[in-house]
Amino acid sequence: MSESAAGNMFERIGGAETINKVVDSFYRQMSLLPQAQTIRAMHGDGLIAMKSVLKKYLTEQTGGPDLYSSEKGHPPMLKRHQAFPIDNYAADVWMECMDLALTEHVADADDREQLHAKIRSLADMMRNTK
Repeated sequence: MSESAAGNMFERIGGAETINKVVDSFYRQMSLLPQAQTIRAMHGDGLIAMKSVLKKYLTEQTGGPDLYSSEKGHPPMLKRHQAFPIDNYAADVWMECMDLALTEHVADADDREQLHAKIRSLADMMRNTK
């Protein structure tokens, strides 16, 4: 089935409602998993702004409205994360939290795998230490 016949990924996974659940679950996992405490600490105490940015980014990445780019411009993600030491372990743990959230809220395996690949690429790009 073509994407136009099936709708884009944003529509297929349940739109903003699912994106909101994924992001909330992601940050919950980051707070709960012992191995994620160091990377969770990088996000600071208040998560409202962080959650909002991630929701906008994921909305756009799944084919929803251009909420992120219209507000932030082209995302120079590496520059924005340079102040944080992100090694292989941190990126992998970040991804582990995201995978748990995707598994919990994105029912379709193909959509989940496509979204995982997009997000994995982002996590890999953020690595800035060994």
